[in-house]
Amino acid sequence: MKEKEMIFGIRAVIEAAEAGKDIDKVLVKRELSGELFKELQEVLRRYEIPMQKVPLERIDRITRKNHQGVIAFTSAVTYQKLDQIVPFLYEQGKNPLIIVLDGITDVRNFGAIARTCEVAGVDAIVIPARGSVSVNADAIKTSAGALHIIPVCRENSLKEAVVFLKDSGIKVVAATEKAAKNYTEADMSVPVAILMGSEDEGVSPEILRICDELVKVPQFGSIQSLNVSVAAGVMIYEVIRQRAVLTVHY
Repeated sequence: MKEKEMIFGIRAVIEAAEAGKDIDKVLVKRELSGELFKELQEVLRRYEIPMQKVPLERIDRITRKNHQGVIAFTSAVTYQKLDQIVPFLYEQGKNPLIIVLDGITDVRNFGAIARTCEVAGVDAIVIPARGSVSVNADAIKTSAGALHIIPVCRENSLKEAVVFLKDSGIKVVAATEKAAKNYTEADMSVPVAILMGSEDEGVSPEILRICDELVKVPQFGSIQSLNVSVAAGVMIYEVIRQRAVLTVHY
């Protein structure tokens, strides 16, 4: 990561957060303490910015600048708010199509999914603030610039985001190998959010429990699972197919 995408020092990070700078996460050395550090913690909590305590050696490997034991990683884009995006979509007369990513950590997969989303006309991508990829230069490059176009909502609680989508009249459909139903059997012509999990863990159980429907992409070979970006593409274009058929029928 380029140093221009980072902010060094406690006071500088506090000021950046309070100025509304989009910050992906903050690394602080484990031994850090004092009144200024307490102020930093309060600011990060207020703006829901993830903080991770790490050994000093890790920070020193990132930069030799006078970091005071604190480095903030800034976002390459401005994140949107889901509770603002959804009402806007309805106001525009759209039939919302949203992609929710749970635990996707591979930047290339994220970029590939974003590229498909933009090409297919997906309205927004939702990612959790913790345990997930963020929008950085590598992700933007892999997405062929799509992440500069499609809104990305970074939510502090993915569970609360799913509940909000459901309360907003959006059907939440999770792709999971645990499902009995094939993806083509689900009605996705309605407002829908497609939930994709990581290739190793899948969608977390607490999220699966609150989804409206669980579906799977059938597999006929011996390899355990599809690449998540490919599976996402299959799901997205099934939505497009169903909505096109519905339009023709009308």
